[in-house]
Amino acid sequence: MTNSAAIMERYSQVMFPAAAPYHGDDPLVADRAKDQYIWDVEGKRYLDFFGGILTVSVGHCNDEITERTLAQLQRLQHTSTIYVNESMVKLAEKVAALTPGRLQKCFFTNSGTEANETAVLAARMYTGNPIVITLRHAYSGRSMLAMSLSAQRPWRLGGVVDPYVKHVRNPYTFRAPAGMTREQVVDLCVQDLEETIATSTEGRIAAFMAEPIQGAGGFIVPPEDYFRRVLPIVRAAGGVFIADEVQTGWGRTGGKWCGIEHWGVEPDLMTFAKGMGNGSPIGCTIATPEVADAVKGLTFSTFGGNPVTMATTLATIEYMEAHDTPSNCAAQGARMAEKLAEFAAEFPIIGEARGMGLMQAIEIVQPRTLEPDAARAAAFVDSCKAKGLLLGKGGLYGNVVRIAPHLNVSGDDMDIAMDIIGSALAELS
Repeated sequence: MTNSAAIMERYSQVMFPAAAPYHGDDPLVADRAKDQYIWDVEGKRYLDFFGGILTVSVGHCNDEITERTLAQLQRLQHTSTIYVNESMVKLAEKVAALTPGRLQKCFFTNSGTEANETAVLAARMYTGNPIVITLRHAYSGRSMLAMSLSAQRPWRLGGVVDPYVKHVRNPYTFRAPAGMTREQVVDLCVQDLEETIATSTEGRIAAFMAEPIQGAGGFIVPPEDYFRRVLPIVRAAGGVFIADEVQTGWGRTGGKWCGIEHWGVEPDLMTFAKGMGNGSPIGCTIATPEVADAVKGLTFSTFGGNPVTMATTLATIEYMEAHDTPSNCAAQGARMAEKLAEFAAEFPIIGEARGMGLMQAIEIVQPRTLEPDAARAAAFVDSCKAKGLLLGKGGLYGNVVRIAPHLNVSGDDMDIAMDIIGSALAELS
């Protein structure tokens, strides 16, 4: 039987080294998965609390979803968007029914990157303005435009920057100037947005684009009134609001289908990917009718609207509805947040525990100075892997541990994961 070391030796000869796997010299080489577990090629089992970066949303090889995927695969596999298939229409109707406000018309692609590109295209065509404002610490994807929209140096490659993208201060309260209250942080962000529009634009913009909770930025949760404060400024400058729900969407934040619903505002466009399809490659941009109708001319997506992906994604969302996963996210997320808060009080290497629903994080720091400690964060994630638990990393400084189990996670699995996390923290402290 081929082992992990042999596979990684072959991997190093044929793959771009920039696509570096987690866990350094001991990466996980996956062999199979089922529900909440992944097994490596040596047969070791891991409890998955990161789901392929918040993508396997309701369990690996979920029987109910896989059955519908196979049925569609045997009926109609591919048409591109030059022909219509009913699965695509059904999915668009479902997305329109579950998203907030006046969002109605969809465009399907293959990834969050493409969904975000489509949203920016629509915003620019609707407003006639090129300027897009995004937040520092944002991550929007890996195309040239998406890397320009992103505001984390490690993810901006190739030296090509869109000059029409501007970045403003994000409401990162833990890393705000010393002594500031949450309200003062919002005041600072509002001022920065106003000054950016006044000094770096001609007073008109196409869009403001933001994640309801920043994902790759380290699960940064804004103060409750942040979006209500900034959006009037955006709209006064002629801009539309794009909510990037690639990581926060489909109940992940608990109790609501979309993360932005927690903040009491309605977007003009919204983007989805990742957990929407439980591992199937999906991107979705939904817009209000007038914004969608402004995209005139020829465009299509070869694999966007693929009937197999559409059937799989529809099955995933209907599974979420049937099992009320948003409520489970709220309940299990509250349990997780309570335990992480206890860990933060006990272990000085945790600078902050934060999150919503099943999108929780701990920021690993050097005690006393609170400086980011990326090395210890990596060691912590490695320790959890050795104990059979898979977690994620993130943040500009690489020191944030991201914890995002499947949306249908059980209380028993939550207890197991928290025990492992506590054990690993004790070792590293």
